Amino acid sequence: MLYDFIMTDKSDSLPLYRQIYRSVRESIENGSMKMNSRLPSIRRLSDNLGVSKTTVIAAYDQLCAEGYIVNRPQKGYFVAADFQNSPAQIEAKKDYSNIENKHFEYDFSTKSIDEAIIKFSVWRKEVKDIINRSYLLTSYGDVQGEEALRNALQKYALGTRSVNARAENIVVGAGTQAILSLLCSLLGGGKRVAVQEKSFVQAEYVLRSFGNEIFYFESDSDGVTIDSLNQIQPQILLINPNYAGTEGKTMPVARRLEIIEWAAKNNALIIEDDYNGELRYSTHPTPCVQNHGTEQTVYIGSFSKVLLPSVRISYMVLPEKLIRQYNAVRELLNQTASKTEQLALASYIQSGKIDAHIRKARRIYLEKARVMHECLNKYFPGCRLIFNETAMYFGIAFPEQVDRQSIDRELKNHSVRLMPQQHDDNHFGVSFSGIPISKIEEGIALTSRIIHQNTTGKPAAE
Repeated sequence: MLYDFIMTDKSDSLPLYRQIYRSVRESIENGSMKMNSRLPSIRRLSDNLGVSKTTVIAAYDQLCAEGYIVNRPQKGYFVAADFQNSPAQIEAKKDYSNIENKHFEYDFSTKSIDEAIIKFSVWRKEVKDIINRSYLLTSYGDVQGEEALRNALQKYALGTRSVNARAENIVVGAGTQAILSLLCSLLGGGKRVAVQEKSFVQAEYVLRSFGNEIFYFESDSDGVTIDSLNQIQPQILLINPNYAGTEGKTMPVARRLEIIEWAAKNNALIIEDDYNGELRYSTHPTPCVQNHGTEQTVYIGSFSKVLLPSVRISYMVLPEKLIRQYNAVRELLNQTASKTEQLALASYIQSGKIDAHIRKARRIYLEKARVMHECLNKYFPGCRLIFNETAMYFGIAFPEQVDRQSIDRELKNHSVRLMPQQHDDNHFGVSFSGIPISKIEEGIALTSRIIHQNTTGKPAAE
């Protein structure tokens, strides 16, 4: 234990032994030092504080005399006072050791992935190999992201998503929000930003926090329309081309090229959130927007669902203009992603394990999507279904008005968790990313029964 809370100041008029006495006494009274806690030996504390042993003995003797501590022969000094009403003591009575996230038997949220997707033993080995090389962990590392990871990401992003980038243009961070915050700091605030309504809630929060004004663009079946962009005149356009348009389909190449041309003519920047773009499994992956317009686009990729949600590593590819701005301020920045996980991920990619992992993930998610679709058609007849392939969920538009509060309460009571509500009360989101395939049908059947039992029988408002 460190004893930095024992404060001494040789320029203070108060004697040093009184300063030590006061620090220990206050720590006992506010509950920071608990009953029977052991104090440092006289020699250790004198060495630590740079004072004489006589000074420490004087402080300890005074504390003993007042009953705050006791000297146990051959054992040392221990706290002898118990201040039950101190705020810190009361707080400490709450035991957090066994608190865990609530387990849902039927988890249709997007907060987890299927354990069948990844071989944990392989990932643990990658992490362990890095930890065993202690010389790698005794420094802060590269603020832009570990060079080994950026080199691996350059090849990986090119191979899986056709991203045109140099390793020097890649910036790594702990999650998409951290990456987006860094990007906003480079772009500055007060911008007009166009996004798809109810699709980028977390991103909207970051953008607004930098003083940007959010506008919702209009879409047709192919995605954001040029007419809408002409009307809004945004300086920044945030899109997910894997889930675009009124039907949530992949944005066709023709529309992508139109957007890039519009951005170039209007000096606008496209932020491409390629969420799980490499996990497309029912159709062939389409090259990213950045592939067609490297100087008009910032590409953002993530490993939250590709690998593990707990591995908070995202990356962005900056065009030349922005990488120059980044390099001008990089010495003022800190890296937010774990160096250990960065190096483990670099090895995981370089060894080819990520390729086998993605092939396996595509097979499993394809089968789960098929089963989920069959179950939804079976238990939600007459409902409109919207499929988001890369986000791995179905949207259910219930045709009747529902009692949403009662439904949410009943679902929780029956250990069912759906995606967070983002649309009207009669819209539900069910993800198949985390739930085992064996539980999909019984979970959907239970969800259907609860929703149907809490309908009003009236048509839902459009």
